[in-house]
Amino acid sequence: MRLYHKSRGDGKTLIILHGLFGSSDNWQSIARKLAKQFRVITVDQRNHGRSFHHQRFDYDVMAEDLEQLYHHLGLEEAVLAGHSMGGKTAMKFALKNPDLVSRLVVVDIGPKYYPVHHDVITDALCTLEINDTDSREDLDNKLSRDIPNPAVRQFLLKNLERDESNRLKWRINLPVIKKNLEKVGEEIKSSRPFTGPALFIAGALSNYIQPEDEPGIRALFPKANIAYLKNAGHWIHADAPEQFIELLSTFIK
Repeated sequence: MRLYHKSRGDGKTLIILHGLFGSSDNWQSIARKLAKQFRVITVDQRNHGRSFHHQRFDYDVMAEDLEQLYHHLGLEEAVLAGHSMGGKTAMKFALKNPDLVSRLVVVDIGPKYYPVHHDVITDALCTLEINDTDSREDLDNKLSRDIPNPAVRQFLLKNLERDESNRLKWRINLPVIKKNLEKVGEEIKSSRPFTGPALFIAGALSNYIQPEDEPGIRALFPKANIAYLKNAGHWIHADAPEQFIELLSTFIK
């Protein structure tokens, strides 16, 4: 089983992994701009986007999925970037396969354990009766009762697609994601650090990475540079795209 992916541009290879409930589609505008300088590969992780669904959902198998993609693409090394859940996959992969990662970029997530905090979202999506309507606006209104932020609702509803009968269905594997939420927040551990160059980009308005987390980051990634982007929350690439691209490009070069 192979991960869905899309490649743009030429030059040094950059692989981008999305976060929970996301997909490679969320990174299209960023990827197009970065593709002017690099070969950019955006990936759908298992149980997301156009990639396969599977009952197992943890960072060990997501790192294995990525290793298979490397082999399929014939990559000897690449710059690896991941946001949130994708950042944890990237950390796990780099620690297990340091020779395959020339540089590591982790966006607004640390290796520490994060308590379950997406259960409100999964509960709301699981109870949303998508078969009772043909209107995304209607679903947005229903979802607003549990998820008041319209930007978050639009992000989540991008996971809807139409089947052969033109009925709405979820691309994400909601039952498996809901069952494994605890694993999404699990701590990334390793008996040996990743000693290559690493960049952790944190949103100054986000609480995912705090100054007190820096020793734990550098214990596993001793060469890590940690940058905080002003006026950016958890979705840094959406809140401060130009700053994000400039920071990432400079680091890769």
